[in-house]
Amino acid sequence: MDGKVTTTQTRRTRLERGRGALGPALELVHTGRAPTRAVLTAELGVTRATAGAVAAELEALGLIQVDSRPGAAAGSQGRPSHRLSVDDNGPVALAAQVHVDGFRVALVGLGGRIVATAPRSGTVSADPAQVLGEAVEAGAALLRSTGRRCVGAGLAVPSAVAEPGGTALNPLHIAWSAGAPVRDVFAERIRAAGIEGPAFTGNDVNLSALAEHRHGAGRGAQHLLCVATGHRGVGGALVLDGRLHTGSSGLALEVGHLTVNPEGRPCYCGSKGCLDVEADPLAFLTAAGRAPGPEVSLLQQSRDLLRTEYADPAVRRATEELIDRLGLGLAGLVNILNPDRIILGGLHRELLDADPERLHAVVADRSLWGRGGGVPILPCTLDHNSLVGAAEVAWQPVLDDPLGALTR
Repeated sequence: MDGKVTTTQTRRTRLERGRGALGPALELVHTGRAPTRAVLTAELGVTRATAGAVAAELEALGLIQVDSRPGAAAGSQGRPSHRLSVDDNGPVALAAQVHVDGFRVALVGLGGRIVATAPRSGTVSADPAQVLGEAVEAGAALLRSTGRRCVGAGLAVPSAVAEPGGTALNPLHIAWSAGAPVRDVFAERIRAAGIEGPAFTGNDVNLSALAEHRHGAGRGAQHLLCVATGHRGVGGALVLDGRLHTGSSGLALEVGHLTVNPEGRPCYCGSKGCLDVEADPLAFLTAAGRAPGPEVSLLQQSRDLLRTEYADPAVRRATEELIDRLGLGLAGLVNILNPDRIILGGLHRELLDADPERLHAVVADRSLWGRGGGVPILPCTLDHNSLVGAAEVAWQPVLDDPLGALTR
């Protein structure tokens, strides 16, 4: 009995020494950078015993799983290290995304894994409270059906979100008024639904970039630039050392309003020839001489056109035209930000796939560093990355302090 007490006390002592490592340890497992306890020990710079105590505590909290009997890799020597993974049956974050063609809701676990989704809604009311109320109701139904514990909720919106108020400053492509208090409305609906945890709101491309940095095409980048066009408009985001760079009031990287054609189309911001109206799906359909239809989203129409009619000279010319406009904007951003990687989402990912050499050449020719200092340009790889990113901000308090967040 005394031996058992001593063992328990020893474990608690180790955990007390390593409590400050709980958050960093969870983030390492969450992002796949610590697949074994040996790697965790090395990454944290602690003793093996302390790493073991930290892993055991995270397992006790229902966040990770520790496999103490892993099979040794072929050709390896010595005792194999315990394998670490997120707990597939652990808590989830509720994530919602609003865009011009509707909203989507999902439950997302650690590791960026989508656990459950609700059927996509195809309409967005002019009243944010109605839309967000419907989204939260759909999320609450998912939580009831799965029985999962919820750590918090995140919302992605197609607008710059001003800080500290959490207002949608320029929801130009949905019928919300400028300055709509989306964070307060979302948080109120979350509380009214009895959903546990804090509520967060952010710009959809910012959240996409965060998700891609942790789980997708941006992993390992120090200075990651993300540019994307979804259903309408163009957005951008910058992740520096794992943190979103949002500027002094949340409005950094409004790349959609870079001018790439001074004589181009009028933009919603009052200028002309912005990326927002020169390199989005509507611009592509227009350049290809196709009238947009109401059946599916503009993004899907553009994707279908690229995939099925790329041999058509008009479609190929439109592709080259948009690549040149996008490349001009990216080159300007490279000259200002000097990222070590660029990732492209939405229709821009399709344009990159269609003619990567042309896009790389345009960026290199306009860049101060030229072809010798070309920055890698890659497609985003995550499905529903805005949803995953919305979940990431909801998970952040747990990643910062697992014990405090889950035992309050």
